[in-house]
Amino acid sequence: MSYSAQQDFEHKQPVGTGVLLTNLGTPEAPTASALRTYLKEFLWDPRVVEQPRWLWWLILHGVILNIRPARSAKSYQTVWTDDGSPLLAIGKKQCTALQRALHEKAGDSVHVELAMRYGKPSIEAGLEALREKNCRTIIILPLYPQYSATTTASIFDAVADVLKTWRRVPALHMVDAYHQYPAYIAALADSVRTHWQQHGQSERLLMSFHGIPERYFKAGDPYPCHCRKTASLLREALGLDEDKAAISFQSRFGREPWIQPYTDATLKAWGKEGVKSVDVICPGFAADCLETLEEVGCENRDYFLNSGGEQYRYIPALNDSEAHIRALSQIVLEQVPGTQP
Repeated sequence: MSYSAQQDFEHKQPVGTGVLLTNLGTPEAPTASALRTYLKEFLWDPRVVEQPRWLWWLILHGVILNIRPARSAKSYQTVWTDDGSPLLAIGKKQCTALQRALHEKAGDSVHVELAMRYGKPSIEAGLEALREKNCRTIIILPLYPQYSATTTASIFDAVADVLKTWRRVPALHMVDAYHQYPAYIAALADSVRTHWQQHGQSERLLMSFHGIPERYFKAGDPYPCHCRKTASLLREALGLDEDKAAISFQSRFGREPWIQPYTDATLKAWGKEGVKSVDVICPGFAADCLETLEEVGCENRDYFLNSGGEQYRYIPALNDSEAHIRALSQIVLEQVPGTQP
């Protein structure tokens, strides 16, 4: 085994604590070429697609990567901004805001770096930046409130792949989930109330989470349970029952069954039942991205309105809001020795 990675070291160098703020990732441009590169890395992750490697390689390279990049590029073009991908642009703001919040509580000894599981900035680059700052303790904070092997565990895999090349491995703290963390629930509830104050309250609230294949859940992935717990706590905070605030799952891919109820099917059914107005929030997304802005904000909007609905409003993700950053800083500070949230 090679431990070729080098680090300049002096005994008087201040010791720091690092925070690696991670999210899924994004293509570098809204083009078919960039999407092909991104999807090749993303969809080849065995945590994301649990299929025999030889079979999946044939499907991925023979079909998906020849068709999906161009389609996905068109979707990304509808949400791309002057600052690039919404997920990355928001991630940079979150990183800066979290650094500022932690500085106020813990001083200059805590350093925050942003990293993406797929694409850039990479997890390797983020960890190297923290090592250069002599961070002997590193806190991995995936921006996935609800744990899933497809997301959080994949972050751990990528971190481990980097650290196994280091001679001196830092103390490591992994935040595996914060789906029921009080400050996170409070931030979600505040965002809904603020939306209602500005736009009025719709007949129903739909809490849409990203889905996973049903067989992943049956194999032991706790993700659906975490989503339902978040939904339950958010209902409680808002004083709503299940009839007024429902849960659903979006973004399914392929032909096999995914966890239900599906977001698109729910909205179509509500429209046909005579529900005239709906607010939709995506509590599992820490930053707005293609799945929230295009899929939920546009595609599912059309499903509802074309089925008889009259008013559809998407409540933005928590992004870099003050309440969200406060929640994230509290989660981090619980892992930092000698500090209080």
